[in-house]
Amino acid sequence: MALWSRKIRKQAKKQRVRYSFFFMKANGAQLEKLATLYDNGTLQPVLDRTFPLDQTLDAMAYVEQGRANSKIVITR
Repeated sequence: MALWSRKIRKQAKKQRVRYSFFFMKANGAQLEKLATLYDNGTLQPVLDRTFPLDQTLDAMAYVEQGRANSKIVITR
């Protein structure tokens, strides 16, 4: 993982932020920990783009084409 994330870690260091990668399972304890980190501002998701619900296919194409740099959000 260190080799794969080398570029992003270098960019994070320039911005004076910490980047870390971890694997999650769908379980309550981990989701609760993530919610706590988000609520207290420690975890700050980076959003690439927001699509309305009726453009979900466009959003999926955007991701599949490799254009997304971070999270994509679908709104109602």
